[in-house]
Amino acid sequence: MKMLVLNGPNLNMLGKREPGIYGNNTLHQLEEGLVNIGQKIGIDIVCFQSNYEGALLDHLHQAEEKGFEGVIINPGALTHYSIALRDAIAAIKIPVIEVHISNVHAREEFRKHSVTAPECIGQIAGFGFYGYEMAVHAMMNYLGKRG
Repeated sequence: MKMLVLNGPNLNMLGKREPGIYGNNTLHQLEEGLVNIGQKIGIDIVCFQSNYEGALLDHLHQAEEKGFEGVIINPGALTHYSIALRDAIAAIKIPVIEVHISNVHAREEFRKHSVTAPECIGQIAGFGFYGYEMAVHAMMNYLGKRG
């Protein structure tokens, strides 16, 4: 099984950006941990981060032909306004789970609305990096492939 993990704008700044909200761990540590979890349960987890909306769209568009069965995405700020990203999620047949490190519903008003979540099978927010691990297990459960 192959799973794609996409991280959007500014997530490359994890560990430096607002550690009181996002913690001190880096994107590299997050990705390394996910790959290790995948190896333990028999999933090939591929991670990609970009500050550019188009690069994320390209990865979503190509996910099926590259053999991915599920996508986990933290769209970052694109969550709140990217109709293009919403449309890309809606256009693919692969299930997508939206993840946020912080509890976006307990923050500024503009963060409480996601244009992408309605096209996802679910959203996980507020559990830090563990939310990504939760999403991996939720995706496996959704696909009927407990590891």
